[in-house]
Amino acid sequence: MKKGFVLFFSLLLVIGVLSACGSEKSSSSGMKLVEEGKFTFASSGEYNPFSVTDGNGVMTGFDIEVAEAIAKELGLEPEQKRFKFNSIVEGVKTGRFDAAVASHTITDERAEHVNFSTPYYYSGPQIFVRPDSNIGSLEDLKDLEVAVSKGSTYAKTAEEVTKNVIQYDSDVTALEALAIGKHDAVITDFLTGKEAIGNGVEIVGKDILGLSEQAIAVAKDNEELLKKVNEALEKLRKDGTLKKISEKYFKEDITTNPEE
Repeated sequence: MKKGFVLFFSLLLVIGVLSACGSEKSSSSGMKLVEEGKFTFASSGEYNPFSVTDGNGVMTGFDIEVAEAIAKELGLEPEQKRFKFNSIVEGVKTGRFDAAVASHTITDERAEHVNFSTPYYYSGPQIFVRPDSNIGSLEDLKDLEVAVSKGSTYAKTAEEVTKNVIQYDSDVTALEALAIGKHDAVITDFLTGKEAIGNGVEIVGKDILGLSEQAIAVAKDNEELLKKVNEALEKLRKDGTLKKISEKYFKEDITTNPEE
């Protein structure tokens, strides 16, 4: 009888441990989190002024402050993770991060792997060339050498007119290479190009190729986190926080749709 009681108690203990292990990634609010009490987000740290890494390996920038503001609204501690841009979506998909706050443009291809929040800023691709170039439009880039960042949507834009597309780890590196005589043009976000010019990179902007929506990526099975992120973004829009962060980095509001 005593032996049976011990066996029954041991079985209950094992069940309890397994139950605890199975729920360790779910917070009390129903959100699935990599680490309890933290909002673990990824960014590249190579996309100034959206995210840039200092000498201590800490990222700062527009994306980082947006992520930190969201974490505050969620009642969580922000935990930043620096990761190569072209691998961040996969990291979110596989549960390495809770979210990507890394200037991802919403695309159908990416939406097959992750869910996107409402846009937190609006931008668009632009052609950048050296000051002595006569390139002005996408058609002018036919069969020329165009540089873009890995994992960005700009490669597809360039491939519409040329097969000669060079990919860099960051947009800034591509623009700096262009300025010293490499490649014929770079296609990147017009805000990134504007920032590079302001920092002394000798390039000029030509045609803007459209409007894009940038959003936060969350794993498809984490619907509660997506809901909470969208609620946080809505509050940050209404109370002016997103606008304030934008004006700090760009001296203008890029968080509202210019077509509305």
